[in-house]
Amino acid sequence: MYEKLGVRRVINAWGVGTELGGWTPTQSVIRAMDEANSSQVEMIELLQKSGDFIADLLGVEAALVTSGAAAAQALSVAACMAGTDPDKIGRLPDTTSMRNEVVIQKPMRYMFDRCYTLTGATLVEAGTEEGCSADDLESVIGANTAAVAYYIQPEYDPTLYEFNPRPKVPMLSIAEVREIAGGLGIPLLGDACSQVFPLEYFRESAQSADLVSFGGKYIGGPHSTGFVCGRRDLVEAVEAQGFVAYHYDGARAVGRAMKVDRQEIVGLVQAVDDWFNIDHEERILEYHARFSTVREALSEFDSVNTRIVEVDHYVPQMLLVEFDPSLVRKTAEEIRLELDTGNPRVWIGALNDETLWVVVHTMNPGETEVVTERLRRAFKDSHTP
Repeated sequence: MYEKLGVRRVINAWGVGTELGGWTPTQSVIRAMDEANSSQVEMIELLQKSGDFIADLLGVEAALVTSGAAAAQALSVAACMAGTDPDKIGRLPDTTSMRNEVVIQKPMRYMFDRCYTLTGATLVEAGTEEGCSADDLESVIGANTAAVAYYIQPEYDPTLYEFNPRPKVPMLSIAEVREIAGGLGIPLLGDACSQVFPLEYFRESAQSADLVSFGGKYIGGPHSTGFVCGRRDLVEAVEAQGFVAYHYDGARAVGRAMKVDRQEIVGLVQAVDDWFNIDHEERILEYHARFSTVREALSEFDSVNTRIVEVDHYVPQMLLVEFDPSLVRKTAEEIRLELDTGNPRVWIGALNDETLWVVVHTMNPGETEVVTERLRRAFKDSHTP
């Protein structure tokens, strides 16, 4: 079908991302989705039972599958603003006379915090770019505050600064924010989209706020899935904003456009189940075997150095390919573009002029060798007089 449409296939040595349609589902996920396609079910029952299954694994009261983590964020805010009130639900995204502000620490602002505003809320910043204190947070929480948002990330590790620069600025921890927000009766919303490994950290993140959002693509689930989990009353309020509720509440729910299919729900459940039952040590050892393939091939070039670095991610390593552009006569960006021009296309990352990055967990069987040869060729051509 890709050939029929004239679309070039991409070998992904770059990472799990929306730009490339997520991650390739495992065979068990594909089988589960095929089985789900064999008959219809009542979607309310499927959403409730799948949520129960996920909640049990994560040790939380309730969960709900959504059309991605962004929808989980948006519907969580809708739940905090409208609850299960039919009149308020029907007025969103018009938030007149509702609590409609979501507070976030200013130095925590990030690419996806806009998702908290999609159902009608506005973001209110606490503190400055230099930091946020308890007084700063408390000073902006008021009568219009519907929720406080928190971007859940691993504890800052300066050894990872090289790949994922995150300047250390004084901010409140999620425990501190939860104490402040909880003391004022304000729900805390956590975005833990890709915080799924180690497994105990996955559970800890899921339990760290009143509602927490995750993306399904990071555990091999369908790209367009995610879920929200946490307090049962709030998860039920999220469900009241969702696409199925629209057909039972007189066409009110703002989440009607955020539909997720029954096959996708079952695929996500299978992916979560697999993630908690696979041997992650074996998974990472397999990644190291793939890294070795790339490193051995590039070792023929004296001007090229490779090293594996730890990253604050579920991966949890990447390969850096370092070189002197003046000797190679190419920059990292030029090599990245060179690999992207072939068919199949090969996506790798360019960290700066002299450093490429390669990930291996997103590659399918047989693709490591293709990426390795394309990289080797790019450097070999540059060394040819």
